[in-house]
Amino acid sequence: MTETAAEVMTGLYIGGKPVATEEMLPVADPAKPGAVAGYAAAATAEQVADAVAAAKAAFPSWSELSAQERAAQMAEAIAGIADLRDEDAAILSQENGKIRMESWVDTLVFEIRWQLALSLAGEVESGMVLEPQPNIPVTTTVAYQPLGVVTVIVPFNWPVAILGASLPHALLAGNTVIVKPPPSAPLATTRIVQRVAEKLPPGVLNVVTGRDSEMTALIQNDDVAKVCFTGSVGGGKRIMELAAKTLTRVTLELGGNDAAIILDDAVLDATHLDRLYAAVFDSTGQICMNAKRVYVHRSRMAELVEGLSERLENVVIGYGLDEGTTMGPLHSPRQKEFVQTLLEEARASGADVREFGALPGDEELQGGNFLRPALVIDPAPDLRVVTEEQFGPVIPIIPFDTVEEAVDAANDSWAGLGGSVWTADADRANAVGSRLACGYVWVNDHGATRLDLRAPFGGMKQSGMGREQGIQGVRAFQDTRSIAHLGEVASL
Repeated sequence: MTETAAEVMTGLYIGGKPVATEEMLPVADPAKPGAVAGYAAAATAEQVADAVAAAKAAFPSWSELSAQERAAQMAEAIAGIADLRDEDAAILSQENGKIRMESWVDTLVFEIRWQLALSLAGEVESGMVLEPQPNIPVTTTVAYQPLGVVTVIVPFNWPVAILGASLPHALLAGNTVIVKPPPSAPLATTRIVQRVAEKLPPGVLNVVTGRDSEMTALIQNDDVAKVCFTGSVGGGKRIMELAAKTLTRVTLELGGNDAAIILDDAVLDATHLDRLYAAVFDSTGQICMNAKRVYVHRSRMAELVEGLSERLENVVIGYGLDEGTTMGPLHSPRQKEFVQTLLEEARASGADVREFGALPGDEELQGGNFLRPALVIDPAPDLRVVTEEQFGPVIPIIPFDTVEEAVDAANDSWAGLGGSVWTADADRANAVGSRLACGYVWVNDHGATRLDLRAPFGGMKQSGMGREQGIQGVRAFQDTRSIAHLGEVASL
């Protein structure tokens, strides 16, 4: 087994200073029962309040800078972030479970998203002028202003990359930020955020870790203007409940049950099958925008199943840091049990469940959160493996006869995060894609690694509200201010 990284310990970073805590929380290694990947600081409620106070104190001077001035400081803050990328990726693999390359990409995407946000600096302050009209005798300038203190809460699966979809946009807009990494995988994220925060003015960027029970003040607080949360539907509802008491704004990027629709003229060569395989099984299926349901025209069903089966026969299940491993464990025992239950229900219903690969034989990994990936062929549409987000290495494959049938089935869901259409005809792709009730549609592709990081991203229905990335992602952390001049000429 590959030698793992040394034990990691992370603290808090508040108001420009590292802050120690009396208690440190162990972070489990999901592949090795009883093993610890490191220890993260357990913030008290008082320390959480200190973080909010530090961000509030830093807001006036940070928000008074121009967007270009903030961008210049942010560019300096991100410089050199890649120097420790290999180490960060190894730590993330240990605490998350996913393979080293996926963890490496996770940290890379953070930097890419940061740089893309900086490229928007020239648009941040672009307002407009409303000239007088009959019966409207005023000239009104409409400008943008930052909100204040923002809390960003990220999940365990792609914590660093997901942070990059909101953190730089919030800072560029003129807000100060508190980052809350996931309790079950906080180490790599905390390290990276602190290295960036050390190069920004004190209090502009802070990071706190610990038990969720001590974190209420990051949400339900008159001094917190907005919470940006990525996580489960249940977690999003809890955030809204807390935020409602202080009317704190929220952006929620929640779970998905993305449908991939394979039309009768789809190209199913090696390249496209590789894309679909990755869209389903990357990160052991633990990505919100993975394909979670595949609807395939009945005439292409056998071909598709054969293509995915060939790829699954080559899967190597093992420790994320081991060379040759292509699929790591699920993140938690609870998630492993849930996915197993979905498979058991499908089998009991008479569905054709096909599992692939071999569980790790290494004694150290026995009892880890490993599962064999599975195809569930032609399950009943009301089975939970179809209706619920599996968040694991399992995919239902369901035949259809008409496009209308496929679109109706895809839209018959609580979720509306993403979807995809696979066809050789661009016009058909646009026609079908425009009918999908979701926030993002891929054509002949699907998944996080194929996301256009310049475009707004977010969900419909219970997949969330608000958008991240692009100038829309910046606007999500701003509000308008209108100033009307009677009988005068206004200028921006």
